[in-house]
Amino acid sequence: MSYIKVIREKVGNDWIILNACAVVITNDKNQILLQKRSDNKLWGLPGGLMELEDTIESCAIREVKEETNLDVELDMFIGIFNNPFMRWREKDYARIISYAFTGKVIGSKMKINDHESLELKYFDYTNLPLIHSMDTLQIIEAYYHQEFQLIEGKRYHG
Repeated sequence: MSYIKVIREKVGNDWIILNACAVVITNDKNQILLQKRSDNKLWGLPGGLMELEDTIESCAIREVKEETNLDVELDMFIGIFNNPFMRWREKDYARIISYAFTGKVIGSKMKINDHESLELKYFDYTNLPLIHSMDTLQIIEAYYHQEFQLIEGKRYHG
């Protein structure tokens, strides 16, 4: 059983803090890969919530594989983003701390790989669809404006 389900069984729909990871994957036209979500029909980056056994990096890689079937290598750390108000269903509230990376595809063919995704598509920055959460939009903005956070004086390199 997933960590999130265990926590929700204990606290119900009370506010909780959750950690998540997202990966910016681009094609040769610098278009960004987005996933149309099945829960709200809005678009977001490949990624998701951390499980107890995850590191930040393994969460990002695992979530991309689960949602897109792509194998990725993380190459840059974009930063840490905060969404103080995230809601699933009607009453499942959480504050989300998102760790964002850029990733390079190193294998597999892109396909919808889980029940959370309806569509996978690359978009130009100037033609983005409606994005599902404020932290995801902040990550996309940071990527396109090259506003990467530094860790220990250098960019993340996996």
